[in-house]
Amino acid sequence: MFKLQKGYDEYVNKTFRLPKEFVTELEKIAFANNLSLNQLVTQCLKYAIENLEEDEK
Repeated sequence: MFKLQKGYDEYVNKTFRLPKEFVTELEKIAFANNLSLNQLVTQCLKYAIENLEEDEK
């Protein structure tokens, strides 16, 4: 199950373009869970990578 957590030790700045609907929904989730948008997006990406099917890696 996907559980929200706070913080990582090291970051790299990158720019991504996301659909407006995604950003709006992510902002709502981040606010409701007292997380920064960056923390939430990082966790979502980590979860997606860890749960890729083997033939997709």
